[in-house]
Amino acid sequence: MVSLADVTPSPWRNGGGVTRELACWPQGGDWIWRMSVAEVAQSGPFSRFEGVQRWFAVIAGAGVRLAVDAEIHALTPTSAPLCFDGAKAVDCQLVGGTTQDFNLMVRPDQAPARMKRVSGNYSVVLDKSKLIALYPIDTLARVHFEHKYADFPENCLVWRHFDAGDCLHLSAANTLWMEIEL
Repeated sequence: MVSLADVTPSPWRNGGGVTRELACWPQGGDWIWRMSVAEVAQSGPFSRFEGVQRWFAVIAGAGVRLAVDAEIHALTPTSAPLCFDGAKAVDCQLVGGTTQDFNLMVRPDQAPARMKRVSGNYSVVLDKSKLIALYPIDTLARVHFEHKYADFPENCLVWRHFDAGDCLHLSAANTLWMEIEL
């Protein structure tokens, strides 16, 4: 488990915000997947990531309008995460000031992934072996697996590998759920 408060922010080269890298695998530069929280302080372009699939979710602030190759997506802290090609030109316009955003980046040819926002209950029986990651946003999340319950605090990233056939149940008011095939 990694708490957002324990991660030192790294400023962007363009001065438009900071990023806190919560986890990546493998560590050391050429990652296959990466999870981070960005604080966007001003409108402007996103960095491009060739060969990377990006999942983006607003977790705090009024929201953003993302122009992905000129297609506009309005995102708020209640919107479903947006998935887009990291190689595309993306321009971010802040709606009402600074936002905090969660990013999942994967190399889809090596680790297909998906992200969803869960508000309420969500149950799944895994069809494949997967890494499951959770990021509770503003309240704790409870996960039931293997006849156990685990509670996870807000603003902390947790992840664990599960096998095909494993059954998981999440109860949460506002949590990001991520699945990565490895």
